[in-house]
Amino acid sequence: MNLRTRLTTYSTIVFGIVFFIASLIIFLAYFSKTQESVFSNLKNTTLLSAIYYLEQDELSHTEHSVVKEEFRATIQSKNVAVYNFSNQLSYGALVNDPVLTNAILNKTRTDKSHRFKANDFFYYGIYYPDNQGDFVVYTRESTADFMNQMRSLILILCIVLVGGLLAIYFLSKYISNIAYKPLKNIVQQVNEVNYSNLENGIEVPKTNDELEELISTYNNLLIRLSETFLIQKNFINYVSHEFKTPLTAISGNLEVFAQKERSPEEYNQVVKEALKNVYKIENILSNLLLLSGLKNTEKDASLFRIDEIIWTIYEALQDKLAELQTTLEININVDDFTKLEYKGNETLIHLALYNIVENAVKYSNSKPVSVELSLHNNRLQLEVKDHGKGISEEELTFIKQTFYRGKNVGDIKGSGIGLSLATIIFEQHHIKFDIISQLEQGTIITLTF
Repeated sequence: MNLRTRLTTYSTIVFGIVFFIASLIIFLAYFSKTQESVFSNLKNTTLLSAIYYLEQDELSHTEHSVVKEEFRATIQSKNVAVYNFSNQLSYGALVNDPVLTNAILNKTRTDKSHRFKANDFFYYGIYYPDNQGDFVVYTRESTADFMNQMRSLILILCIVLVGGLLAIYFLSKYISNIAYKPLKNIVQQVNEVNYSNLENGIEVPKTNDELEELISTYNNLLIRLSETFLIQKNFINYVSHEFKTPLTAISGNLEVFAQKERSPEEYNQVVKEALKNVYKIENILSNLLLLSGLKNTEKDASLFRIDEIIWTIYEALQDKLAELQTTLEININVDDFTKLEYKGNETLIHLALYNIVENAVKYSNSKPVSVELSLHNNRLQLEVKDHGKGISEEELTFIKQTFYRGKNVGDIKGSGIGLSLATIIFEQHHIKFDIISQLEQGTIITLTF
């Protein structure tokens, strides 16, 4: 049973239960009210019968004629019985009724009135003291009309119940087809989602309800999956490239070296080259472990100066600056040198700042790059500014993700690991990290210590 059929069935069952309970309440209320009305009318009829039979001597002929006419229009004498103090029938044609026993008559005298239903009749009796004696007057009325009304009511309620159930079932089915039409489209779109189009997501219906929220959540999940697959792809490319180069160099040197006998100096040279490539692989692994959080980075913090790290980076980038034919300008606008001091992991801060400045140089399009240290609200602020390729607004959201590289990097070599690594380090040191960028206008990175 699918969801639509199940909900249609449930709504029909619920309606049936509710209507059945409502019908039962209606029937019981109508039954009680109608029975009360019958007894009320029968009480009036009993009183009228008592006046007709027992007050003839006290009424004028005209008055008694009116009572007589009303009596005959209301009830037949065969349904009236007037008993004297000896429980003998004095008036009326209700003779030998097995229901009206001496016990019933005595109870009526004691209670002054008595009503009940027996043998398909309603009975009502009153105690009526008169100048001729004390009497008990009883009238009865058949339950046939009453029961016919009850049966008619039950039939009407059953017809309405069946009709209502059918109407609810088919209306629910029709409405569910309309309500679940968007779900059909969603299921179809979900079935069309695959590895190559994860980022497209599915169309969000403007329903302003849980369905729209669910689809938006699903699309966000697809985006995260797409990002994960992209990271996975970039990771594979990064590892295969970064590991292949030093391993190829090691194997190549060893193959050439093994072709003939070598001098001790040549042995030392090959060992140095091999160690250099091994250290490169070790550095790559260290960065990966740092990114994955598997390596403990909590070392004893030390006090150092940020400007000294900047100058060290400046020296380390001289070859790259010459290669790219660009310049790196350092501006230190801080008079109080104690503000340049920072307590943290110097090695990690150096690594993060190096990645930031190196990226600025690498993507500068051979235009000048500037690094400025200044105070902002009495806090040290470092600004790295270039006029190079820039980053699109769309890519700024993802640029800090591991292994993510912008679409406009072209042939510039990179791993997509620098910014993500720097982000982790800055977060560990509670350093605010902001990026502002425009395509072909350049990028400004601001760090607040």
